[in-house]
Amino acid sequence: MGKVYQLNNDVSVSEEQLNHWNQFLSQLETPQEILKWAIITFPHLYQTTAFGLTGLATIDMLSTMHAENADSPIVPLIFIDTLHNFPQTLDLLHTVEDKYYKPAGQAITVYQPDGCSSEAEFAAKYGDLLWETDDLKYDFLAKVEPASRAYRTLGVTAVFTGRRKSQGAARSDLKFVEIDELNKIVKINPLANWTFEEVQQYVQDHAVPTNELLKYGYKSIGDYHSTQPVKEGEDERSGRWQGKAKTECGIHETSKFAQFLKEQKANAAQS
Repeated sequence: MGKVYQLNNDVSVSEEQLNHWNQFLSQLETPQEILKWAIITFPHLYQTTAFGLTGLATIDMLSTMHAENADSPIVPLIFIDTLHNFPQTLDLLHTVEDKYYKPAGQAITVYQPDGCSSEAEFAAKYGDLLWETDDLKYDFLAKVEPASRAYRTLGVTAVFTGRRKSQGAARSDLKFVEIDELNKIVKINPLANWTFEEVQQYVQDHAVPTNELLKYGYKSIGDYHSTQPVKEGEDERSGRWQGKAKTECGIHETSKFAQFLKEQKANAAQS
């Protein structure tokens, strides 16, 4: 049977089961079919997004499925507010919440860096420009730790993400279903096979609200200090961390932050 992953909520997933899921999902024709499969398969299912186009398309698909069938739930949404987002991203959060979640009696669940509620508080606690002086520590404190805390606090079993193969780099070999061993969750990538153009077309066809920065050449939008517009013909994520070798913020590469998380859990157990 191979390796068996022990996940949150006493869920066990074998390597054989994981391979079977990916093989099965590769035969489905639409992301909506993958979304339906996940809703049926996993309790404690959430979506996590920074409101990129793929995440927004997923939100709209889930909302449409709910409108067409009341038995299809509105999947709760987690947003990690790093305290360094563009104002346009935070405006979009409220727009999305008003359009998709409040009518269903839900709110978007927001997690921030531990013990901080503003950029000024973060700088006072960890120093100015931490992303320049210790990029790894910044990613952990602003992104990885809040996400890990969200999964643990909410009792998450599985999450939808907005990653796609066409985004390149480490995502080129993306599977539909993966295991995040550190956070003990299943990650599902329903639009893994879509291109940027396909996502963009869906968003336009369904009048999905988007980040205003898209009008100014931004295709992948993260923190204001590490995001630049993308030139014509460039990879959609080429505007992230320009001049650096990194291609991920850490939320989807948790293995390199294992020691941070272990130390934090040990400190929490002692307090």
